[in-house]
Amino acid sequence: MRDTRRVAAEIARHEPRIDVLINNAGALFGRRAETDEGLELTFATNHMSYFLLSEALRDTLARSAPARIVNTASAAHRRVSLDLDDLQSRHGFRGFTAYSRSKLCNILFTREQARRLAASGVTANCLHPGFVATGFGEESGGAIQHIVKAAKALLAITPEQGAETLVYLASHPDVAHISGEYFDKCAPALASREARNDALAARLWDETERLARHA
Repeated sequence: MRDTRRVAAEIARHEPRIDVLINNAGALFGRRAETDEGLELTFATNHMSYFLLSEALRDTLARSAPARIVNTASAAHRRVSLDLDDLQSRHGFRGFTAYSRSKLCNILFTREQARRLAASGVTANCLHPGFVATGFGEESGGAIQHIVKAAKALLAITPEQGAETLVYLASHPDVAHISGEYFDKCAPALASREARNDALAARLWDETERLARHA
């Protein structure tokens, strides 16, 4: 979290204008680990970093309006529900589950973020990029890294294909006034029922904000 804040401060110092902020994190870990602040590493990397960076650059984005925030999520969110009492996965940690929950957090975060930015001229949307042939998961540790590597050899799309929806949300005029939505293959997609729960999104925001104050 300290590094995320440092990076945000550097960006704000060097960039007087931000037209697009892309939050793109998707780390997967085979064993539970914590940051220096005591946050579970998947949750911290994939969710908290989005929150801290976006909030730190919020004023610059608003001054640059119209501006856009694009958050990379994943279809993996459909496999899980969110337990706000165990966001740090202290009970029965499983790498894929922690990853999927962090991606559910990304969609809930985007919905609440869009609501809070509604009058600012800044939009916020999220996306499923697909299963992309990058280095994702190859240093996760344990069996996970071997499973991911084998699956990518059979199923993965190219980085260029994986970037298509991200670039679309960052630049296309058709989405200039759309906010709070989840996209797949450059089109709006229906996220899971849990991911469309606005009350849960607001509660997650409040809890994330509380964690950020103490991290």
